Amino acid sequence: MAKDGPNWDGLLKWSIAHSDGTRPTRNLSEEDRRWFMEAMQAQTIDVVKRMKEITLVMQTPEQVLKDQGVTPADIEDMLDELQEHVESIDMANDLHSIGGLVPLLGYLRNSHANIRAKAADVVTTIVQNNPQSQQLVMEANGFEPLISNFSSDPDMTVRTKALGAISSLIRHNKPGITAFRLANGYAALKDALTSENVRFQRKALNLIHYLLHENSSDCNIVNDLGFPRMLMHLASSEDSDVREAALRGLLELARNTKDGTDGEKMKQLLQERINDISLMSNEDLGVVREERLLVDSLWSTCFNEPSSLREKGLLVLPGEDAPPPDVASKFFEPPLRSSAVNPSSKKDSNNEKKEIPLLLGSGPSPAVTNNQVSSNREGDAGSHTDTIR
Repeated sequence: MAKDGPNWDGLLKWSIAHSDGTRPTRNLSEEDRRWFMEAMQAQTIDVVKRMKEITLVMQTPEQVLKDQGVTPADIEDMLDELQEHVESIDMANDLHSIGGLVPLLGYLRNSHANIRAKAADVVTTIVQNNPQSQQLVMEANGFEPLISNFSSDPDMTVRTKALGAISSLIRHNKPGITAFRLANGYAALKDALTSENVRFQRKALNLIHYLLHENSSDCNIVNDLGFPRMLMHLASSEDSDVREAALRGLLELARNTKDGTDGEKMKQLLQERINDISLMSNEDLGVVREERLLVDSLWSTCFNEPSSLREKGLLVLPGEDAPPPDVASKFFEPPLRSSAVNPSSKKDSNNEKKEIPLLLGSGPSPAVTNNQVSSNREGDAGSHTDTIR
């Protein structure tokens, strides 16, 4: 905050002195009331007005901004601020009506990789568990630059952010899933699995699992593309999250297809996982609980018998609850925000926020909003996140 801003320490001391119960209550003098209101109003912001200012910047040609001294870093900071505002489902849906959605999607094609990545981040926030904004983004042709960036952008961060945005865009969105299939999205996911970037792999695996869980007929597609072999390879990854995500995908395939995987290779893989688990310390066993459940479920599904983890007492350790019937259920998102939104809830304004340089006007930091009714967003499913955010 600027040094010439409100004296917040003084405001705090004044508030404590007038509410700690050590002195009788009294009516505020007009001077005290005026000072208090000025201090508060100096740190409030009209969110819609500020979003319109940001929209104006996004609509301005890049060369014009450059001539005015606006740098790519300034644009990134502005998008950071916009992302904070659209965490409210109401503000997310209002972005289109004030003309900001289309220029935001235009930033997905920006020449600067950091701006392309940040724009995808903002899109993720806008469409997450939000059917209305999902539809608006699809209608504004926002899917095309996202799938392009995911499939072929030279920058890995851009690819990862685009994948996260796609995951949120098509989740619980049948037109989005159809568009993903038509755009050869599964081939792009296959390519992502060959990446050396673990985060990128995890996001791809989580999206694969979601798609197979929602559309069992897609199991035939991934079988034809050779996914089972790749999933079995990743099930031996050094990264525990990658291993679990790969095992979840294999389990979904095993439940929905016959002869989708090589039985001998599957048995060899699972036995290797059982052997590795058997050598783990009690502390490590607790960390890989989900993997233990997945290995046992996959063995039972493929070979119609319990795994040796049960005989060895490694499936449920002392003090652990019995395994749930569906080991994958927790990896899916809660109900859509449209049905769970609470209009009276407000975003916590105490979270520390990075000071954002303002590109238009003299509006203060967006940390405190001007009585805007907002609805907090739910977190993305363990996917994507990491699944597929």
